[in-house]
Amino acid sequence: MSDIVAFRIGANPPDRLDKALARDVPGNVHLSRTRLVRLITEGAVRVDGAVAQTVKASVSEGTLVEIALEAATAVDTLPETIPLTVVFEDDHLLVIDKPAGMVVHPAPGSPRGTLVNALLAYCGENISGVGGQKRPGIVHRIDKDTSGLLVVAKSDAAHHGLAAQFAAHSVHRLYVALCHGIPNAADPRLRGVRGVSFEQNGVLKITSQIARHKTHRQRQAVVFANGRHAVTRVKVLETFGNVALIECWLETGRTHQIRVHMAHVGHGLIGDPLYGGSRKLPKNDLTADAVQRFPRQALHAAELGFQHPVDGNALHFKSALHDDMATLVNVLNGSD
Repeated sequence: MSDIVAFRIGANPPDRLDKALARDVPGNVHLSRTRLVRLITEGAVRVDGAVAQTVKASVSEGTLVEIALEAATAVDTLPETIPLTVVFEDDHLLVIDKPAGMVVHPAPGSPRGTLVNALLAYCGENISGVGGQKRPGIVHRIDKDTSGLLVVAKSDAAHHGLAAQFAAHSVHRLYVALCHGIPNAADPRLRGVRGVSFEQNGVLKITSQIARHKTHRQRQAVVFANGRHAVTRVKVLETFGNVALIECWLETGRTHQIRVHMAHVGHGLIGDPLYGGSRKLPKNDLTADAVQRFPRQALHAAELGFQHPVDGNALHFKSALHDDMATLVNVLNGSD
C-alpha cells in the first residue's frame, strides 16, 4: 500500500516538472531531486490526476501533484540505548530536547548514534513508519549541531497530522542564537540588503527564497528565483560588544534557514562552520577567545508549539539554553 503526498505547485514554477517538484515538495517528506526523477520515471507521480510522462513536462501555479510513496519497509537501522531527554510523551507523539552533536536520522557518514537509533530502542515498534526506512517517526529535524526541541510521531495519525501543520507553517518554532555584530534597525547597511525589512519593535524580517548552493552541495543559498519561499524574523535580546543574543522565529522551515538568512544579512552565527565566516573580534576584546573557540553554531531550538494532531489540544514547550551556550552567554556577560 502506498502513502500519497499531495501538494500544489507554487508561483513562478521552474520550466520542468522535476525542478518544480524539487522546489515545492513538502520538506518533511525528504525527497531529493534524484529520487523525484526516479519516481516520475516509475509512474508514481500524477499531475492534475494524470500520470506524468516525462521529467521535462511543464506545470503551472496551482497544479495538483500527487506522489505515491511505497509503504515503509522494515527498518534495518539498529536500535541503540542512548539517553534521551523526553519533555512530553503520550500514545501518539513525544517531544525530545536534542543535545548538540546528535544527528537526527542515519546517513552514509552517520549510521549510528542518531536520534532514530535512540528512538528505535526507546519506542520499539511504537513509532510511525510513514517517514520510511531511515526516518521512522521523524516529522521535522534540526541540524546535528543545533540543540533543542523537536517532535516525533509515534502513530501514523500523528505523523500525518503533524506533517500537515508543518506544511501549513502553523507550527510555532522559536530559536535563540548568538550572532556576529548587532542586527540593528538603525543600521543603514541592513536597510540596503535585498529581502530585509523591519517591523514594529525593531524586529528584522528576512524574506527570500532558499535553494541548494550551485557549487557547494552541503550548503544552501539565498536566491530570489527558482527557490523555496523562506521568511525569518529576528529580534535582538541582548548585546555584548560585537556579539548579539537574538531570538529567531520561523514562518517557514527550510534547510539551514536561520543560518543562511543571518549570513545573508552579514550577521552569521557564532561557531557556524558553513555560514559563520571567518569574522574575528577585536584583539582587545576579552571574550574573543571564548567566541572563536565555540565548537558549534550557537543555535538552540527554544520553543515549539503545535496543535495535538489527534486530540486537538494546543501544546507549547520551552527549553532553556544548553550548558555550552549558557556558559558562553555568561562569559560574554562578564559573569565567568
